[in-house]
Amino acid sequence: MKQLYTYGRYLKQKFHTKVSKLPIGLSGFTCPNIDGTVAKGGCTFCLNDSFSPNLAKNADKTFLNLQSKSNPILEKQLQELDTQIVETRKKMRSEWDTQKFLVYFQAFTNTYAPFDTIKTLYDKALTYDDVVGLSIGTRSDSVTDEVLEYLVELSREKEIWIEYGIQSIYDETLERINRGHDALNAERAIRQAKAKGLNVCGHLIFGLPGENQEMMLNSAKAAYEWGIDSVKYHPLYVVKNTLLANEYKAGKFEPISREDYIDTLVKAIALKPEHISIQRVTAGIDDDTLLAPAWCGLPKNKMLDYINKALMKEGWVY
Repeated sequence: MKQLYTYGRYLKQKFHTKVSKLPIGLSGFTCPNIDGTVAKGGCTFCLNDSFSPNLAKNADKTFLNLQSKSNPILEKQLQELDTQIVETRKKMRSEWDTQKFLVYFQAFTNTYAPFDTIKTLYDKALTYDDVVGLSIGTRSDSVTDEVLEYLVELSREKEIWIEYGIQSIYDETLERINRGHDALNAERAIRQAKAKGLNVCGHLIFGLPGENQEMMLNSAKAAYEWGIDSVKYHPLYVVKNTLLANEYKAGKFEPISREDYIDTLVKAIALKPEHISIQRVTAGIDDDTLLAPAWCGLPKNKMLDYINKALMKEGWVY
C-alpha cells in the first residue's frame, strides 16, 4: 500500500516532530457576504448570526471589515487569543503529544479587518512557545496587497499558510450558494499568493446543489492547476437555521450519499499531483444541529474506515 501525502507528513518531514494546527476563533471577525458588503445571509450552508433569530440581541456586537478605521475590541481579541492558545496547546500536548503548533485562524474571514488589527494578532500569535507558524482561513475577495506582503515577510522566518475556500469553479453554483464572488476571483487570489511564494491550501466541497460528479472533479482539477500546495475535501451537509436547511426541507436539495462522496473523493485524489498534500478527506458534525445526510454524523474514525477501504482498492492508505 502507498501512503498518501498528508499535511501531517509534510509538517513532520519539515520540523522533525509532531506539529498540529491550533484552531482559533475571535470576536469581531465576520465575512463580506454576511455583513452586506457583497451579499447578505452568508453562504447558504453557513450557520451565522445574520440568519439567526438571536440577531437582535447581538446587535451591539462589534464587527470589523476592511474599511474599519479603529478597533475598540482589540484588547478583548488579544485576551481571547491568549486564552485559546494557552488552553488548547496544553490539551494538544497532553492528548496528542504535539510538540509544535501552527496557530490556525479558522472562524469566519480572518483577513477581513484593518491591517493594524491583523498584524497585531498575527504577531502576538507567533510569540508563544513552540508556535512555528500560522494558517489563515479567509476568502479570495478579502485579502489586500498589504496583507499579502506582510505574510510574505513573515514567511521568511515562519511557516505561513493561507487557506482559501474555493468550493466550486462553477459560477452558477457559487451564485446559488450565495458565495458572493465568482470562480475567477478565487483563481486570481490563489495565483497571486503563489506568485509571491506563499503556501496555499484550497477547500473544495463535494455535493453542492446542482452539481454532478463531473463538475466536482473539474473543480478539483482546476484547483490543482491553479497551484495549491494542499487541499481539504469536504462533503456538504445541512445544519439547522441555515438557508440550505430551507431548501432541504422544501425538497429542493438532496445531500450527497456516502457512497457517492467517497467515490468522488477517491477519483479526485487520483487526479491530484503527488506534491499536493491532503489536509482533510471528510467533515461532519456530531450534535443535534445536523439535519442531513445522517452519515455526516458518524464518528470520524468510522468515516475514515469507510474511506480507507475505498482507497485501499486503489493501492493507497490515508
